[in-house]
Amino acid sequence: MSGGVDSSVAAALLLEQGYTVIGVTMKTYSFDEVGGNIGNETSCCGLDAFNDARQVAVTLGIPHYVVDFTKEFGREVIDNFVDEYLRGRTPNPCIICNREIKWGALLRKAASLGASHIATGHYARVAFDEASGRYTVARPRDARKDQTYALWALPQEALAKTIFPLGDLTKPEVRSIAARHGLKTAFKEESFEICFVADNDYRRFLRERDPGLSEKLAGGDIVFDGKVVGKHQGYPHYTIGQRSGIGSHGERVYVKGIDPEANTVHIGRDAELFRSGLVAGRTNFVSLAGIEGECALHAQVRYKDTAAPATVSVGQDGMLRVVFDEPKRAITPGQSVVLYDGDRLVGGGVIEDLL
Repeated sequence: MSGGVDSSVAAALLLEQGYTVIGVTMKTYSFDEVGGNIGNETSCCGLDAFNDARQVAVTLGIPHYVVDFTKEFGREVIDNFVDEYLRGRTPNPCIICNREIKWGALLRKAASLGASHIATGHYARVAFDEASGRYTVARPRDARKDQTYALWALPQEALAKTIFPLGDLTKPEVRSIAARHGLKTAFKEESFEICFVADNDYRRFLRERDPGLSEKLAGGDIVFDGKVVGKHQGYPHYTIGQRSGIGSHGERVYVKGIDPEANTVHIGRDAELFRSGLVAGRTNFVSLAGIEGECALHAQVRYKDTAAPATVSVGQDGMLRVVFDEPKRAITPGQSVVLYDGDRLVGGGVIEDLL
């Protein structure tokens, strides 16, 4: 229970369905350690969020626990976040948090509390497919709230113990249910930033994590059409498709590549951002056990992306190869490519290289 309306309603619905419910709120970081929002603890992991979750639990008449996962979260999520930017990549911390914390550490804690399943406020659907013997994940009824993109890395063992009570509901319906139960979170605003970067300024976060970062990396070359046209502020401050911080060059240009070894940021025109495909590693398959040969699927390369038709295969090295029917814009190493067959989540991987 994050202190938001979705997890609040998930708990209420489970009670209506006859489950015995325990509310658990995870503490994953401290504001005085991540900065950016000290004194305004209204977002995830703030005192207000904990208090809202506790009040909802009181209203519903269920036990409520706060569990401290700050050590695990720092090691698995925050350290990886920083390391990926220092490699010139753009990470997606929600993917790792879901796999290692929400469906890793939390599942272990749930077992110690005597719980058989965990339930969250994610908008997704999980089911068991008897024909394949696998747990499957599908997009929710409310396409605008679809969160399946961030669930591709979950193993079968975790999905077997997962319930998504909101999969068949729309967001307005969820708020209506919350209001009917008298939950204080019924009309609470949503938070969209990376939870541990509360001011949504990841550059500030990186500078504070490594005070010497700007001095060490700033001043590298910005290269356009093979020529040095300026100096950048430190390559971790840039991502593929970015327009800001690269200077004025008489035409609309974007970051098209980052070379951390040479401390160089490459820029180009919009047409240069389009690539035919990608190679991904650290793969996991969900609704299918795997892919044999070439398979026609839809692939999504970022959370807000529209899945596009592609031919997908897995090489002998285990790497996922995705070739789009039409070139795709701003494919970004470090982000995830997620595969779909209709509404079914097939699986995904972390983007390593571009084709």
